[in-house]
Formats: sequence, C-alpha cells, structure tokens
Amino acid sequence: MRSKPGPALAVLFLVNVLNFYDRQTLAAILEPLRHEFSLSDTQLGGLFTLFTVVFALAGLPLGKLADTRSRRHLLAAGIALWTGLTGLAGLATSYAMLLATRLGVGIGEAACTPAATSWIGDIVPASRRARGMAGFMAAVPVGIMLSSAISGPVAQAHGWRMALILAAIPGLVLAPAVLCLSEPERPAPSTAAAHTATLPTVFWWIAASGAVVNFALYSFSTFLPAFLTRYHGMTVAQAGIWTGIGSGISGILGAGAAGLLGDRVNNRLWLAAGASLLAAGPVYAAIRMPAGSAAAAVWLAMTGYGLLQMYYGLVYAAIQDVIAPEMRGRAMALYFLVTYLGGASWGPLVTGRLSDFLAHRSGLPAEASRAVGLHDAMYVVPALALMLAALLWLAGRGTGLLAGRR
Repeated sequence: MRSKPGPALAVLFLVNVLNFYDRQTLAAILEPLRHEFSLSDTQLGGLFTLFTVVFALAGLPLGKLADTRSRRHLLAAGIALWTGLTGLAGLATSYAMLLATRLGVGIGEAACTPAATSWIGDIVPASRRARGMAGFMAAVPVGIMLSSAISGPVAQAHGWRMALILAAIPGLVLAPAVLCLSEPERPAPSTAAAHTATLPTVFWWIAASGAVVNFALYSFSTFLPAFLTRYHGMTVAQAGIWTGIGSGISGILGAGAAGLLGDRVNNRLWLAAGASLLAAGPVYAAIRMPAGSAAAAVWLAMTGYGLLQMYYGLVYAAIQDVIAPEMRGRAMALYFLVTYLGGASWGPLVTGRLSDFLAHRSGLPAEASRAVGLHDAMYVVPALALMLAALLWLAGRGTGLLAGRR
C-alpha cells in the first residue's frame, strides 16, 4: 500500500530547496570572497570542483544506505551535517578553512537525492512519475532563486559571513520535519526483464548526458552573477536579485513544462533533447549582448536556462522507469558519480581556468581583463547545450519508454 504522497512530497521539495539554496550561496558571494582572500577564478572554481568530487564519491555508500536502511534517518542526518557546516563556513578565516567546510557540505548533501528520489518512486505511480520528479526538481530553480536573491543583498548589507550563517538556519526545522514523516513500504524486488534489458545501454547514455548538463549548468550558475557584475556593471546585490528571480521563474516554468508534457509524450528523453537544442540559441545570444545590456542578457540567458531545467524532471523520471525499485538509490548515486566527476566537478574549474587564460591573453588592465576573460569563457555553455541534445537523442533511441507502457 502506498502512503499518502502529499505531505512527503511537500517536505522533500523543501529539503531540495534548501539543498540548492545552500549550494548556490557560495556563487552569490563569489566577488566578496575573491576580494577578501585575493583568489583567482581558478581557485573559486576549485571550491565547486572539490565539493562535487566529494559529493559524487560520498553518494555511492549513501545510495546503498538509501536502498537498505531508513531513508528518513539518512536524510535527516544529511540535512544536519550540510547545514551545520554551511553555517560554520561563515567563520572561515582562510581559503583552506572555507574549502574544508565545503567538502563536509558535499558529504551531507550527497544523501539528499538518492534517498528522496527512491522515496518518490515508491509513493508516486509510474503514470505520474514525470510530474512527481519535475515537482521535486522544481526545487532547484526555487532554491537558486532564493539563494541568489537573498544571499547577494545580505552579503552586501551585512557581509558574506552572515549570508552563510543565514543559509544554515532552515535546517533546524527541516531535519525534524523529515523525522516526522512516515516512510513508505518498499516494493517487492522486481524481476521485470525490461529493467535489466535496457539498463546497460540506456543508463550509461543518460549518465553521460548528466555529465554534460551539469558541466554547463554549474558553470552557468557559478559565474553568471560575477559575469553580470564584471561585464555589465551590476552591483553584487543587483546581480544576485536578477539572477535569482530570473532563474527561479524560468526554472519553475521549465520544470512545469517537463511535468506537464513528460507524462504525455512517447519518449521523455527526446523531449529533453529538443529542449536542450532550443536552449543553445538564447544562451549564445545572451553572451553576445554588448556590455551594459544587462536586462536583455538576463532575459535571454534565463530563457535558455528554463529550457535546460526541463532536463531533470524528464530524465530523472526516465531513470526511475528503467531501474528496478530495489536499485533506485544506488543507481541515482552511480548516475551522480558519473555526472559530477565527469561534468559538474570540472565545469566551474575549467570555466574559471579558461576565464583566467583569456583574461591574461587580452592584455587589458586587471579588472577589464577579468571581465573580458569571463565573458568569452561563458561560450562553453551554449556549446554544451548542443552536445547535450545529441546525447539525449542517442539515449532516446534505445529506451522504448512509451507513455502507454508505464
């Protein structure tokens, strides 16, 4: 018997909001951090790269625990760990201390998605799975929106340390809320041949697509506020508010479209491929806008961002379709291992290194060169959107995931 999904879905959504709020807070305060600790873009990118490496590796044992132990206890412990260390980062007195706290945050956050998606897979029928996953992943743009819109102004008014401490406070409520939920019964082990027949090929194509989308989106989310500050002349607070509200609205619309269409189409992965292909155009156009055209650049960038956000609801639902229930936590952890070690962990670092290289090559004065270098490095995002569309098209060829069969 399935437990009632409403309360659990609401709490899991809020947990994922906090997950991405805390993760994005560092991006919203990059410029103050850069100035206080005299950091290069490579060092800033390294904060995100090492975070994601730890996040990916920690996901494997935590994913196994999500399949074999209490997801409720695992998730509550993860929340307590990552929020506690997010707050502790506000006391950092060096780059090394800041980095150490971020590694601990990575371990805590690694418990979230394997436990939550396995939980959702057990309480939401397959015929509504795209809507369930899209609703859960709508927390990504909501969390990023709130973090950018709040953390930037808080950092400007009260300092970046206060922004990190504020990000930790909701954990005091959400960890107990998770413990109050009733965990659903796990389905009996599946012997459906369709699961094992399609997994070897389809799963790895999907995992490869995850590496590409996360490389692109982590680069985009990490450096967009700094890009608007350096190239278009915004303040830290303005960049945070614009990117926060823009990513929130566009991301929610993208997740809503994924949920609305994902349970109606014959192939969820092909729909995701089409959205990725469409996304490349407005993101490219956003970067091409001349300096000072902040409003147009944000509008175009967020159009592309919303299209890319359709990926998660559609692809996560497809993963749940091709993997047996008793393997979902481990499969999501393995997916994250590939996508984060192969993509997300390198996105900010490579983009930051490319920005430093292009800034040096420009020969311009210091701050002007940093603006030009980051501007030119951002072109990796639309290029990766095209690559993502190709991978999802190839993955979709092998699925046979017809809506009528789910």
